[in-house]
Amino acid sequence: MSKKIGDVILDVQNISLRFGGVKALTDISFNVREREIRSIIGPNGAGKSSMLNCINGVYQPQEGSIVFRGQTFSQMNSRQVAEMGIARTFQNLALFKGMSVVDNIMTGRNLRIKSNLFMQAIRNPFGIGGAQREEEQHREFVEHIIDFLEIQAYRKTPVGQLSYGLQKRVDLGRALAMEPKVLLLDEPMAGMNLEEKQDMSRFILDVNDEFGTTVVLIEHDMGVVMDISDRVVVLDYGRKIGDGTPEEVRSNDEVIRAYLGTTN
Repeated sequence: MSKKIGDVILDVQNISLRFGGVKALTDISFNVREREIRSIIGPNGAGKSSMLNCINGVYQPQEGSIVFRGQTFSQMNSRQVAEMGIARTFQNLALFKGMSVVDNIMTGRNLRIKSNLFMQAIRNPFGIGGAQREEEQHREFVEHIIDFLEIQAYRKTPVGQLSYGLQKRVDLGRALAMEPKVLLLDEPMAGMNLEEKQDMSRFILDVNDEFGTTVVLIEHDMGVVMDISDRVVVLDYGRKIGDGTPEEVRSNDEVIRAYLGTTN
């Protein structure tokens, strides 16, 4: 049975981004529907990561707006975006290498911690009360993510001692700990071997299916993109040259010339 795709949750409208005289993005528009996996593809330098950076508030576009869950924004900051329910992983890992897996994933709960744990500990040195109960609830949620990502055996291991593929899984777990409505994944399979890519593809599909999380994905592996995406948008030199289902994009002549290679 096919999954139920919802209404538009994220609408990118006429975004243009410049760095000095260099145009990174020019008049880009596309939307993302609730519960879909939406991929952004294109050659190196096409503007894919810049587009994600505009969505999650790292870059401020000079023109255009982003509509998220009915609210229109011309500019947002990263904390505001996270609080609204958009989480992001990065192509270059930014994990705390000396900290354990469980503590790295726990950092994703920071925005959800309501109690001032330090002040409550001063008032109640025996650790009884709301702060302790809240921390236990957060840790229980983190343990659920660890089980989901099948990394129980590494929960106390410093992240720096893990393989690259497992570190990528921890990075995904930290993003999931934020309970995002929309998950932005920047090349989650870069540098992975075939088995690791298959595992990550499965987890992305499971996140989308079991949690109902909407996924926006940048990925160079065209096999992965065509297998797991509901719709694909194609960028080239900061411009949109294709948008549609994997089948539609695969047969788009301009996309073939720019990215997929010419056909015989």
